[in-house]
Amino acid sequence: MSETAGTGDKVAEGAAQGEVFFYHLTRSPLEAALPMLLERSLQAGWRVCVRGPNAARLNWLDERLWLHPEDGFLPHGLAGGPQDAHQPILLTTTPDAPNGAQALMAIDGAEISEDDMRGHTRVFVVFDGNDPDAVAHARTQWMAVKNAGVTAKYWSQESGRWEMKASTAPEDA
Repeated sequence: MSETAGTGDKVAEGAAQGEVFFYHLTRSPLEAALPMLLERSLQAGWRVCVRGPNAARLNWLDERLWLHPEDGFLPHGLAGGPQDAHQPILLTTTPDAPNGAQALMAIDGAEISEDDMRGHTRVFVVFDGNDPDAVAHARTQWMAVKNAGVTAKYWSQESGRWEMKASTAPEDA
């Protein structure tokens, strides 16, 4: 048995404990949506890894996160520093989570593994709905989550606010 991150609940080793939320960005860019998702994750008491495939893009996001939200502060850092283990939010290009993250945010098509799905309380797949390649990749990731027997939830901002449009339970796989 192991402890579920941050809750004190016990779950059997190998049990599907995480959920994967897909965020389909159609009305706001990543740099506008990400701070909201990060704030909510911190409010839930989670440490977060933001995984992206491009170091230059993560550097750019790092700069944006220092500026926004204007009325708050998102404590974060780029992976590779001496304080990685202490970062509430860590931006990284690797599958490692030296900060003990309970939440993983995969951006810009970053890959997620079955271990990621099961090893985090929540995985966020955030993708650009205006990019056909990003949408196709997210569909592939949705099927991988479903086939792994992990709950997947699809959120869209098409109506102007976030709405859950689809959900799978592990038994639906």
